Amino acid sequence: MRYSFRMFFLACLLSLNLAIAQQQVVANDVERGEKLYSRRCGACHSIDVNRIGPKHRGLLGRTAGSLTDYDYSDALSHSSVVWTKETLNAWLENPQALIPGQKMGFRLKKEDERQDIIAYLVRLKD
Repeated sequence: MRYSFRMFFLACLLSLNLAIAQQQVVANDVERGEKLYSRRCGACHSIDVNRIGPKHRGLLGRTAGSLTDYDYSDALSHSSVVWTKETLNAWLENPQALIPGQKMGFRLKKEDERQDIIAYLVRLKD
């Protein structure tokens, strides 16, 4: 009986350590997020200037498609999505699933990369 309790306890500790390690993979690394933003997003987006895609400073809390100086798709312009960490994660993972008919074709499959880019964007204020 004691042996099985010890094995159960060790298995629980191992599971807890694995869970902690997995959370650390999605660590919201702002510095890494800045580099990833430059590599993954920078061809179309800028922090302060509209390009192929809209500028991103002050993105969190803003309603999707609401910048007056950018020509959004009708789908985005008529969307009621507000940019939060959760909606940005869904958007970066699959923009078409979040807002059907929008025009961004890029998807970011890796969760840790999405979280790091979002951590970087959170730091950018108007």
